[in-house]
Amino acid sequence: MGSLPAAVHPGPAAAAGALDFPVAGQLTVIGLCALTAYLAHLALAVFNDGVRPFMLDFLHGRTTRSATGAVSFGLSAGFIFGLGAPMALSSGVLNPWLVFLPTDLLGILAPRKWLAPLLGAAWGAVVVFGLKGANEMAHELPVDFLTAMQQMATPILFLFTLFPVLAISKQFGRPAGAVAGVVELALVVLTMKLWPKVFAGAPAMAAGVLLLIGFAVARDLRQRRAGTAEERPAVPDDDPMVSLFSASAARLRRHLPLFMALGAGVCLLAQLHIFGGGEATSFLIAKGRSAEAAQVDFYRAFGFLPLIATTALASGAYGIAGFTFVYPVGYLLPSPWWALVCGALVFAVEVLALSGIGRVLGGLPSVRDSSEQLRGAIGATLQLALLFGSLMAAQAMGGGLGILLVGGLYLLNEAMGRVVVRTAAGPAAVVVGGVLLNVLYWLDLFTPLTS
Repeated sequence: MGSLPAAVHPGPAAAAGALDFPVAGQLTVIGLCALTAYLAHLALAVFNDGVRPFMLDFLHGRTTRSATGAVSFGLSAGFIFGLGAPMALSSGVLNPWLVFLPTDLLGILAPRKWLAPLLGAAWGAVVVFGLKGANEMAHELPVDFLTAMQQMATPILFLFTLFPVLAISKQFGRPAGAVAGVVELALVVLTMKLWPKVFAGAPAMAAGVLLLIGFAVARDLRQRRAGTAEERPAVPDDDPMVSLFSASAARLRRHLPLFMALGAGVCLLAQLHIFGGGEATSFLIAKGRSAEAAQVDFYRAFGFLPLIATTALASGAYGIAGFTFVYPVGYLLPSPWWALVCGALVFAVEVLALSGIGRVLGGLPSVRDSSEQLRGAIGATLQLALLFGSLMAAQAMGGGLGILLVGGLYLLNEAMGRVVVRTAAGPAAVVVGGVLLNVLYWLDLFTPLTS
């Protein structure tokens, strides 16, 4: 598995058309950035899960816009510049860290309601027009680090396949994890042998997630039969948390038309195939593998659903992408008009069902824990994949010196207390390392590798 099958290997064609969006795509990005900044200004929705809990204090006037904006910047900057921009430039596909995290910040900081959408639209214009120029300039450099970054596709796609195995091991123990690992490995090998045009990780991921859900359901059933299931006392109607959750859900329902417009816009962006909801998805969308991309983001959504639901009910601020099921829906739809309708309906169902989802999650401890494990496993597998892929990119652009620079920058970031979050540190190091190699070339101290 040293390289991807032709069906998913990013090649020169993908790089050549990178970030060259049609007019419909440009208008969608600009309009959606304006809307998301406006929603962030109203404290109705933000993309960053870490910022959402702070929105309650902001909503009730216990903190200022500038203080909340500082929190947003601190939690988002590393992902914007270290992950979002490098991933977009290398894959040619936009991602939520580049599109939505900045509009969180701009919307929160905007002092006037009318200014927020203007700032968001301006950022959208930077994304659709500025990145294309930056991409073209980078490809003209003696050391083309953006093309080298396409080496990250292989480890991201294949290592991401293992996140259900890691989640099962942590929640249900090593024997169960070993069973899941054997099943996934067998499916990967069989898929590569029998269906070479199918991304081998997709069936394996499906089996892993199903095994995780099966183990969780089986545990709950055993506990109920044994009479050891956790007994939850009835929650009084005047409980402060019940009151808070009800008020937050009611607030979101009052703004349902705005959320339906948001769902329509996000679904349209996904349907245009210029946007991927995750690291693995970006490279799949870049090669037109929308069915596999839909599978990956569908499974990923289960890891974040409990977090988004509980933080939305606690803070009154929803997720910009909702539960993220709107991504796979958009990838699979044949028409932009269908995307607008289906995206609006998906968000309407999510917002209206939010209270019920919160109650259901409260009564399914094993399933809730499985989602927590999935989210942690996704982060762990992507950290390894991005680090390994970054070193492969370093090798491609600078050989041993490239590995020294990129690996050294990564280790320096660790030694300095992770100024850049670990997930984004590898891609950021590739960009900085590529710039340094170009400087060394101009100083006649480095000769670029020949392909």
